[in-house]
Amino acid sequence: MMSVIGEMLSYPFLVRAFVGGILVSLCAALLGVTLVLKRYSMIGDGLSHVSFGAISVAVAAGWAPLPVSIPVVVLAAFFLLRITENGRMRSDAAIAMISASSLAIGIVVTSLTTGMTTDVSSYMFGSILAMSRGDVWLSAALSAVVLGMFVLCYHRIFAVTFDESFAKATGVNVTFYNVVTAVLTAVTIVLGMRMMGAMLISSLVIFPALTSMRVFKSFRGVVISSGVLATVCFCIGMTASYVFSTPAGASVVLVNLGAFLLFGLAETVLRRRIRWQPLRPGGRRGALPEETHGPKPAGRWKAIRPDGSKPHSHGE
Repeated sequence: MMSVIGEMLSYPFLVRAFVGGILVSLCAALLGVTLVLKRYSMIGDGLSHVSFGAISVAVAAGWAPLPVSIPVVVLAAFFLLRITENGRMRSDAAIAMISASSLAIGIVVTSLTTGMTTDVSSYMFGSILAMSRGDVWLSAALSAVVLGMFVLCYHRIFAVTFDESFAKATGVNVTFYNVVTAVLTAVTIVLGMRMMGAMLISSLVIFPALTSMRVFKSFRGVVISSGVLATVCFCIGMTASYVFSTPAGASVVLVNLGAFLLFGLAETVLRRRIRWQPLRPGGRRGALPEETHGPKPAGRWKAIRPDGSKPHSHGE
């Protein structure tokens, strides 16, 4: 195994693919926890199709794809956020509408102009050769911003994710955090398309969060597990792609699927051995005593504060 990894790292384009892919996978996994819990799990698929449409127009016009697609995808993310916040349309319906329309525009523009060239095909299905040095540096900057947000604003993100009304009542600027999440997701999707393609990029957002939720029952545990799991699955998928000469994006997705099934098996074993009590405020679960039935009295529950201050018990 070490000889295979050493051989892979002897190729500069594979080194760029590894570094850029790990950073993008980490960003997608961390943002994916919030998106999945807020029921925006398919936004990655929708924004990837928007990016494909923008890239098709850019290639047809002879422009650089990345500077064109990033602003377009960010605007699409703002539009999705706006129409769902106003209640005019459900999030799944809005994502499906924008996704289908953008994909249709991209296909029509491609068929009428350049045809399915190598550049367009690589964005559609992904290519390990597409990751440039500039993409790697942009991925590094993106990962630094995402990690900094989760480390410095963890409690606020927790509050916004689970209860926006409570977060507003405690003084959290919910709109700001929703907008920042949408922008970072849009940039992550555009960068991830270089490696995974428009058809598979949403898997980086969905799989790590869903897999971690099978075993870990706290928000912090799911966030940490998702980041570690995304990194490990990407490295295994890239290695398998090199050894068996399979597409990199599809190999990463299959490894994530295997991890999801494995964690599902672990969840089944844990449920048979431990009786879990309902989720308490704070995101913790524990073994339910035999003589206790139902949730504890509300007076003994802990208040959650997004500013990170120590919680105080009520009614004690």
